[in-house]
Amino acid sequence: MRVVVVPHTHWDREWYEPFQRFRLRLVALMDEVLDTMEREPAYHFTLDGQLACVDDYLEVRPEARDRIAALVREGRLAIGPWQILLDEFLCSGENIVRNLELGMSRADKLGRAMPVGYLPDMFGHTAQMPQILRLAGLEHACVYRGVPSSVRTDAFAWVAPDGTAVRTQYLPAGGYGNGAHLFEAPGELEARAEQFVATMTRWQGESAPLLAMYGTDHSAPVAGLPEMVSSLGARMDTLSGYITSLDGPAVGELPRVEGELRSHARANILPGVISVRAHVKQAMGRAERMVERYAEPLAALWGDSWPGRFLDMAWWRLVDASGHDSVTGCGVDDTAQQVAARIAEAEHLGQAVRDMVTSRLAAAVPSGGVLVVNPSPFPRAGVVLVEVAGSDPLVDASGARVPAQTLEYAPTLLLDEEMDPRVALTFVHGTELYGQHVTGWSLDGGVLTFTVARESSTPFDVAEVSAALTDDVTRVRIVAEPRRTVAALVETPALGHTSLRPNLQRTSATGYVSAQTWDGVRTHARVMDNGLLKVEVADDGTLTLTSRDGVTVTGAGRVVDGGDVGDTYNHAPPATDHLISEPDDVEIGTVCTGPLVAAFDVRRVYRWPADAQVEGTPELPAATRSDRTEEIVVGTRVELRAGEPFVRLQVEFDNRCSDHRVRLHVPLPAAATSSFAEGQFAVVERGLTAEGGCGETPLPTFPASSWVSTGGVAALLEHVTEYELADGELALTLLRSVGYLSRNRNALRPEPAGPQLPTPAAQSRGLRRVSLALMPHTGSWAAVPPAAEVFRHDLLAVPGTGDASLPLPPAAAGLSVTGEGVVMTSLRERDGWKELRVVALSDADTVATIEGAFTEARAADLRGRPGAPVDASRLPLRAWEIATIQLR
Repeated sequence: MRVVVVPHTHWDREWYEPFQRFRLRLVALMDEVLDTMEREPAYHFTLDGQLACVDDYLEVRPEARDRIAALVREGRLAIGPWQILLDEFLCSGENIVRNLELGMSRADKLGRAMPVGYLPDMFGHTAQMPQILRLAGLEHACVYRGVPSSVRTDAFAWVAPDGTAVRTQYLPAGGYGNGAHLFEAPGELEARAEQFVATMTRWQGESAPLLAMYGTDHSAPVAGLPEMVSSLGARMDTLSGYITSLDGPAVGELPRVEGELRSHARANILPGVISVRAHVKQAMGRAERMVERYAEPLAALWGDSWPGRFLDMAWWRLVDASGHDSVTGCGVDDTAQQVAARIAEAEHLGQAVRDMVTSRLAAAVPSGGVLVVNPSPFPRAGVVLVEVAGSDPLVDASGARVPAQTLEYAPTLLLDEEMDPRVALTFVHGTELYGQHVTGWSLDGGVLTFTVARESSTPFDVAEVSAALTDDVTRVRIVAEPRRTVAALVETPALGHTSLRPNLQRTSATGYVSAQTWDGVRTHARVMDNGLLKVEVADDGTLTLTSRDGVTVTGAGRVVDGGDVGDTYNHAPPATDHLISEPDDVEIGTVCTGPLVAAFDVRRVYRWPADAQVEGTPELPAATRSDRTEEIVVGTRVELRAGEPFVRLQVEFDNRCSDHRVRLHVPLPAAATSSFAEGQFAVVERGLTAEGGCGETPLPTFPASSWVSTGGVAALLEHVTEYELADGELALTLLRSVGYLSRNRNALRPEPAGPQLPTPAAQSRGLRRVSLALMPHTGSWAAVPPAAEVFRHDLLAVPGTGDASLPLPPAAAGLSVTGEGVVMTSLRERDGWKELRVVALSDADTVATIEGAFTEARAADLRGRPGAPVDASRLPLRAWEIATIQLR
């Protein structure tokens, strides 16, 4: 009875076939599972730790719900706790929480969720996963990839940065398929079992029950399995049944492994998925920010009623997209296309909720004015781009003048052509004409002239115009009111809003708002300086950055193109690579010169090899970059704003090449032996190398979610980005173009990671645009998170829609969350309470101060289950603690 057989399937929801094609096979598998289990009462089955298998099946077989529930209640069918088996590094920490919350709540409705954080095939694991599992009520984890060589037993204590530990079952000697071979040949049962016992005893000892995971990708149960298991003197169970029945050492007595698991020592972790199909990662970052930081908090604080169903649909799509073969981009092109559509729907749902709330607030702002909304949980004085009419200065609700800079003017002459004026009248729909509204019309010298504006309360009668037309009217003009795009320096309260408008009454303004002490951006030749950061553009298009503290970065923004003959899983340089880093031509132009925004456009022309040529034998493949080249123009907008200690970069180019990797290099102002990167409720320190051992070349390329800092410079990021610290430079991957899902022979990986299928769309041809920011700094990374918050979450500007005679409403605060290292990750409504989640990004204990219109506060777990009352005005947090608070 030492061997415990756990029949299961590992179900990739979408991968080398798109979702619906795999679902057809899932339905057949689930039909067989249910039939087999009902026919053979000793049969147990573990459904891969994700409830998506159940949901996808029940959508086709809704009548099978009671059959599944009965098996779950009997303890023979294990489901959940995840909604989907995610990639932990390519989604936000909040996405991980919602995934677990969704999977556990839905599994509980069918009986109960498996009480094990089953993570069988993720390409490494995030540092805070033990704390996340424990806060959701799970005391066990089960992992395969990423475990370091220091682990020599099948169980260890996995410890999060805050000290939380979970007992973690490691799946050695084959991972989730370590027992898949046992019953392949009935005549060899005893011999195979003896070999299995010998192998696993080296990991689990002479007396512990030996875990045999009997299953693999998309596998179905074998009829007669209970009899074969019994004939070996073994027993059958679910994974949770096995783990929870163990009588072994307590967690505190097990070997400790701290932080993230990204070792190559015992299994491939396939790090190239971080950078392939970069546009999907960009879309995921946008959608998550839209839902997490705009839609939910604004609806919770300023909405009329909670749009729960819309937000649930958004989260469902984000969770579905987080699958470890989904957002990773390591599937066929059809799969990637469906994932991108799912992410876009989530973003659209978030936008709809955001716009519903802001339009409600904008109704109190007079037309012609602008509502400005702050998505951050602390007051901000920052630059916001607004569009207003006329040329009058901007004022706030108190009448104080708002610092502003006009960036561009909209065209005023929309049409001036010879035409039959009666044809022009057909362009008018009510009062709408050319996307604006008619404010007046006139006839003069044979010309019919319409004046239009964005808003109009003037009545308009087409019949009146038609009656006034004569045969000598042969020309039509449409003239719009003067409008301009303005950069305004606006002070906004925490998670609140303010408003501004042109000073139409032309009254004497009472002076600038309290931001009058701001330092403007000054420009001279190719230099910009806002008092916090000096930026100089060199002849080759790179940047020299100097902080107020004197930290200098020289040569930042160098673009390096190299070959990549790998696949969607692993980067692999050609045997003979050809790196292109020097442009053939450079042009630098001035866009605007301050005082709030200054910008240069840098245009660099390169000749990049068009593709790569793979040659050689299957045993010894080789590759070179082709001699044929493409002219590639890389444009970089370099922008510096008042009050920001970082320079914004927008890099774009038309990718007309294949089989290559494009990186942005930033030389370090100081030597560094490690980097610090934010991701999933933690900041992780990583060295210059990665641990190898299984055969996969351990490239020290790592993921960063919103920022990475090393050697005195930080890169602020809009989406999860691959980076590497090498040769005294920080290299950020902008694009990785490959043509195969997996290559049978990859120079940096000894075995295929999947089928060798062409993925032409993974070459990512076409226009590519990446936004980031660079920030020199002194000391630790403590100053970086607040800067990343500002960079990643722009102030919102919404046109006012109220009566033009209304005064500007006063500024209003929402909820303030402050404290050394305290970061807000979520704010939503749940059961009549406002639920706030914060994390202490700090190596030391800290205190969060929460201020707003509430009278009660209580703690809650990650599933929203309430706990004891707390003092939100002074909330103690352990270093790296994730805390959920409910307010009302």
